[in-house]
Amino acid sequence: VQLQASGGGLVQAGGSLRLSCAASGRAFSSYAMGWFRQAPGKEREFVAAIRWSPSRILYADSVKGRFTISSDNAKNTMYLQMNSLKPEDTAVYYCAAASKYSATYYTIGKYDYWGQGTQVTVSS
Repeated sequence: VQLQASGGGLVQAGGSLRLSCAASGRAFSSYAMGWFRQAPGKEREFVAAIRWSPSRILYADSVKGRFTISSDNAKNTMYLQMNSLKPEDTAVYYCAAASKYSATYYTIGKYDYWGQGTQVTVSS
């Protein structure tokens, strides 16, 4: 089971980036997948998650209205479209997959598999 995150980079405040997370077939048959981020000196925090059955999408309050999580099952890929980026969005972004059903997927402990992370830097 492997997850490969990509799409990070340097962008000015107000700009956009789209992150991708390519998953192996088994990981993509998971109940849910999510994005977390970790800024220097801070704990890893939840950003967004998508559960397929029953369908549910979750966002952290800090990104609601700016970020959109989606998936393309045919490509075994999950995406995070990030718009109106702010300097406080600067972090390493990680994708993760959960192999068990849960009502919510806000916490790190819900996830079994993790990608390597991709750096997002937003300049002011």
